[in-house]
Amino acid sequence: MYSSSLYGVISRIITHTELAEDVLQETFVKIWQSATHYDNTKGRLFTWMMNIARNLSIDKLRSKDFKNSLKNQDIENNVSFVDEQNKVTFNPDVLGVKQLVENLKPDLQAVLDLVYYKGFTHVEAAEKLDLPLGTVKTRIRLAIIELRRNFN
Repeated sequence: MYSSSLYGVISRIITHTELAEDVLQETFVKIWQSATHYDNTKGRLFTWMMNIARNLSIDKLRSKDFKNSLKNQDIENNVSFVDEQNKVTFNPDVLGVKQLVENLKPDLQAVLDLVYYKGFTHVEAAEKLDLPLGTVKTRIRLAIIELRRNFN
């Protein structure tokens, strides 16, 4: 009943369709979770819902995640441009990254494997390897430095 009106407010603030739809969903979740806080003596339900939608939209625009997404370009739009500019094709096997990682010390390999290939967070990798978090971060940094040195 309220979705089109709320979406109208959100889409005026956030011009990206997909992001506006996400904020609309977040709005309804927040409305559901905070329904007990609504006080009908302070205003109409519709006005309260509109304020939630507007505030979430503004919060999204101010978020670091949104600002960073504006700095990034979609790869789909630029792949052919890069290929035409450089006349190259991308083949990860030719780069030899796998061989470079295999040439690292075993302790550096283990950390890279967990963080970059298996998607572990630094904290999870520290727990898995039974190491302090600082040691994991240092090993990642050392591994990247070593890979840069060998890659160039």
